[in-house]
Amino acid sequence: MNRVVVLCYHDVADGASCDASGFPGPAAASYKVEPKIFRAHLEALAAVRIGALLTFDDGGLSAYTEVAPLLEEFGQRGWFFIPTSFIGARGFLSKVQIRELSERGHTIGSHSRSHRGRMSAWPWEKLSAEWIDSVATLAEITGRPVISAAVPSGFYAPPVAAAAACAGIQELFTLEPTLRTHRVAGCLVRGRYTIKRRTSARAVVRLVAGSPLERGRQFVFWNLKKAAKSALGAWYPRLRESYFAWHDGARV
Repeated sequence: MNRVVVLCYHDVADGASCDASGFPGPAAASYKVEPKIFRAHLEALAAVRIGALLTFDDGGLSAYTEVAPLLEEFGQRGWFFIPTSFIGARGFLSKVQIRELSERGHTIGSHSRSHRGRMSAWPWEKLSAEWIDSVATLAEITGRPVISAAVPSGFYAPPVAAAAACAGIQELFTLEPTLRTHRVAGCLVRGRYTIKRRTSARAVVRLVAGSPLERGRQFVFWNLKKAAKSALGAWYPRLRESYFAWHDGARV
């Protein structure tokens, strides 16, 4: 299973109602795939019979209304990573919906408690609290152990995995586009290939099939972004939001 390609989606929502599910704003919208495009992704993967692990970050309402029904139509199940502070908030999954998704065979994992800040720079006590609290909350909702998690916004560092392991998490997903895995304190750390709003079905198939060009693009972009995060520090999220706001306005 370690060599299975893992895809990272967020919400599935059309352009007119992007803010109705998950985090609002143009930056978040750039990761929200339209339902008809998501269906095309599933159809393309089914046609070529290539398996992939489909994960979904942020715990947006579309996980219940759009994603799970489509996955089940194609005989698949998803991995949904939930930031627990947003459970029940407008545009996010409720406790009842999370429990039902789990009962329907989907995997429920942690996406931290707050989904805020640069997790890779946090002190141990804060890291531990984020993972322990979120895992406990989700376990209480589902009635099952929560042993998987995804790092919010790609802010990964080895202490993040070590703290996750202490919270009982056995498998931690990052946003690094790689098939390589490693272990930190017994926790398996795995990369993912990110799917964005304009990712075509053809590009998804190429990613899963092992296209050097498609995977190379993600590798280059990821490392450029990683360097920017390191250089800009706390300024990175602010500048990112400003860019997307400007870009969205320019398109209008």
